[in-house]
Amino acid sequence: MTSLATSTSATEAVTAEPHEGHADLRLFGLATFLVADGMTFAGFFAAYLTFRAVNPLPAGSTYELELLLPSINTMLLLVSSYTFHRSGRNLLLGQMGPCRAWLLLTAGLGAAFLAGQMVEYFTLPFGLTDNLFASTFYALTGFHGLHVTLGVICILLVWFQTRQGGRVTSAAPFGLEAAELYWHFVDGIWVVLYGILYLL
Repeated sequence: MTSLATSTSATEAVTAEPHEGHADLRLFGLATFLVADGMTFAGFFAAYLTFRAVNPLPAGSTYELELLLPSINTMLLLVSSYTFHRSGRNLLLGQMGPCRAWLLLTAGLGAAFLAGQMVEYFTLPFGLTDNLFASTFYALTGFHGLHVTLGVICILLVWFQTRQGGRVTSAAPFGLEAAELYWHFVDGIWVVLYGILYLL
């Protein structure tokens, strides 16, 4: 009986040991996913730029896009990256109140970006199926807008988890770190998209 108990304890020890001391690869996994996601955007960008280079769009198939609203949206996302970074810094310092405040501000900036994008959609002089430019514009901005929407939801979930007794703390910051990495990715994609669609 003693031998059986000893054998059971030894088995449990062997089973538990491999999990101790292993590096946390969750952020690496997220980064790998974002690289793959970035390749999807790169495919959109490459297809659009290649078509423009090989088969220039005929007169009247492109439109003079207003820059004011997209430029404001760009500033909103760039500022939101800073506010998210501040939230992360406060979390690591154990300052949960400021951390939550910066998170809410970041979510608000993301929501303002989406509102600005909707205003732009309602005032554009072309529709989704008018021509290649229109289809590409809506595909790229819509796909990015979906990412922003998911990002805002993630930020609010992280905010909820930073409340007292929540899963996100200075000792367990993964949830916020993952959401922040994703948000910086979304912001970076927008800068490229803004340059290609609005400035070229």
